[in-house]
Amino acid sequence: MLTSIRGLVAASLFAGAAIAATPALAQDDSGITISGNAALVTEYRFRGVDLSGGDIAIQGGIDLSHSSGFYIGTWGSSLDEDTVGYGHTELDIYGGWTGEVTSGVTADVGLIAYLYPNAGPGDFDYFEAYGSVGFTFGPAETTLGVAYAFEQDSLGGDDNLYLYADVGIGIPNTPVSVSGHIGYTDGFLTYTNDGNAFDWSIGAQFAVNDNLSVGVSYIDAEGDYAPGDYDFTDGAVVGTLSVSF
Repeated sequence: MLTSIRGLVAASLFAGAAIAATPALAQDDSGITISGNAALVTEYRFRGVDLSGGDIAIQGGIDLSHSSGFYIGTWGSSLDEDTVGYGHTELDIYGGWTGEVTSGVTADVGLIAYLYPNAGPGDFDYFEAYGSVGFTFGPAETTLGVAYAFEQDSLGGDDNLYLYADVGIGIPNTPVSVSGHIGYTDGFLTYTNDGNAFDWSIGAQFAVNDNLSVGVSYIDAEGDYAPGDYDFTDGAVVGTLSVSF
């Protein structure tokens, strides 16, 4: 059962898109690559939960990676300060390793810190370890992942486990792709009375060019515990305009 507004942070790497691969901005002889991304979304959904109060959010990040597979990066989003209660900014800092372990199979492991620098008094920041395995089958890509937030004061002394599966399929000879996601949360970071919840989404993306894309998704999550009048887990259609560089 949720003990505070902290339970609204149902963060997923899929929904946040904080560590999506982007084209290289610069690379030197050391094997270091710098890339970035920015997006305008009609709503900020994190594991299906609305963190922008139904309003538009501005997001963006930058990654620094090495040819060995190691990377560090940061990503941020605007929040609804009055409705959500974490201030007006979320800042994520992460680092890890990603690479191909065999033909058509990639792995990604790391640690991410969710920070809320403008939140009021109290302990809101927390850490989460993550890992995923990706499989490529022709135009289809599938990812199976897990994220674990160990016991922390900001989680009420509890922990949280998140399991998810993503699938994306590019339609041959078109700039269109479709995607789907399902996730399961067990622990503190849910919006239900029993500490368990599912979230899911389905969407389509259109690549305008190599850097610019637009997309639309339907996103939903389970939620039966509402400390206020606003329904943070109500299903919604979310539009995205994103650029990578």
